[in-house]
Amino acid sequence: MTTLEGLFQITGWNEEPYSEGEDGVKQSYAKVSQSYSGAIEGTSSVHYLMSYQGAGSAVFNGFETFSGTIADKTGTVVIQHNGTFKQGVASSDFVIVAGSGKEQLAGIAGSGSFRSTENGQAKYQFSIHS
Repeated sequence: MTTLEGLFQITGWNEEPYSEGEDGVKQSYAKVSQSYSGAIEGTSSVHYLMSYQGAGSAVFNGFETFSGTIADKTGTVVIQHNGTFKQGVASSDFVIVAGSGKEQLAGIAGSGSFRSTENGQAKYQFSIHS
């Protein structure tokens, strides 16, 4: 198992509510683009479904399609997220979707997490095996 660390930067965010209630309660769909640096290099597109329980608190699930280099192997892979947003900090646990790796990333498996920092950045930690 190899542990990889670095940062990703959110480069685009488009969020559309599909159900809204009182006191900030809502559900929304967000399409997010990101660029990765560090042990992982590349770009991704993430599609989140988000549920806000009130101002400043949400849970989210989604799928991310990453394209780039992981552990000196290039290709694409799909990552499944399960996260929260609390007190201005987003965090997620994630896994590589089995069988989703293409090109040199075929057969890759792993899991990890991220925690947002400032200015649309997040620190990631990824444990992989291929």
